[in-house]
Amino acid sequence: MKRVAVWGLTALLAFAITAPTVSANGEVNVYSYRQPFLIKPMFAAFTRDTGIAVNTVFAKKGLSERLRQEGKNSPADLIFTVDIARLTDVHEQGLTQKIDSSVLKANIPAAYHGPQSHWVGLTSRARIIVASKALDLKSITYEALADPEHKGRLCTRSGKHPYMVALVAAMISHHGEEAAENWLRGVKANLARKPTGNDRAQVKAISEGECEIAVINHYYLGKMLASEEQSAWVDAVDIIFPNQSDRGTHVNVSGVALAKYAPNRANAIKLIEFLSGDLAQQMYAEQNAEYPLKAGVPWSGLLQSFGTFKTDSLALQDIAAKRNAASKLVDRVNYDG
Repeated sequence: MKRVAVWGLTALLAFAITAPTVSANGEVNVYSYRQPFLIKPMFAAFTRDTGIAVNTVFAKKGLSERLRQEGKNSPADLIFTVDIARLTDVHEQGLTQKIDSSVLKANIPAAYHGPQSHWVGLTSRARIIVASKALDLKSITYEALADPEHKGRLCTRSGKHPYMVALVAAMISHHGEEAAENWLRGVKANLARKPTGNDRAQVKAISEGECEIAVINHYYLGKMLASEEQSAWVDAVDIIFPNQSDRGTHVNVSGVALAKYAPNRANAIKLIEFLSGDLAQQMYAEQNAEYPLKAGVPWSGLLQSFGTFKTDSLALQDIAAKRNAASKLVDRVNYDG
């Protein structure tokens, strides 16, 4: 009941800054597409260490439009989101500015910095494959999902979802658009059902025998294991990091951009630097099951239990550049039809 009440309140306050506070050391105003419970613990630790208050706006959509409407009068300092496409969008819409920080350059690898340093990744998430334990499938590639031997075995969420579009964009980058289209048509032909539900729903479908193989973001497993009901779904699948014998597993990011007219720019950069540091990076790993981007930060016990894996070195910029072509490709093959 408490959880229901909290979500109801969140919905009502979706476009209101939560408990605006100005401390003696100032504040930072965050516009976030990330749900508050995922980032609030890190913000609380930052406030504890610096005395700088963090005020948050959360919404599932519409924050970019709000920023454009507010213009120079916007109170927003930072924009938090997930997926390379969303980070690129706020930059391309002219809603961001350069983040000038030697700390960030030292903490976060260059591959996870946006053009002209207008955004920076904070954590990574692997697009993994889960398979029914009855299959005894220990290794697989994304390419193999289109093989005829898997006909009727696959389930995925909508091909139009940003996570799926990013994977298709990566396939275009690696193989070219024609080959990627043939691949996606093969994947569609192997679907056991029409694409539907979120990543958790795909794991549930495997546990219930509706399909045998699914593509999901790894961190959903951590969320599911916290639920008695959903942990049983996880117990029914093997966790596979694709393409370990060649280029590695596709990864995406959660990240942050500095708002173009940030009124508290200095404090905002302090918050980003804090989130790139050891404490916050470890908190991300422990509480959200996300992979830290700073080298040397220990993984949580859960992440360690998944095993180490090779990451696809394809630059996120390459994926972002192909996302429009990927989206059109999804429509062209009528993937969700």
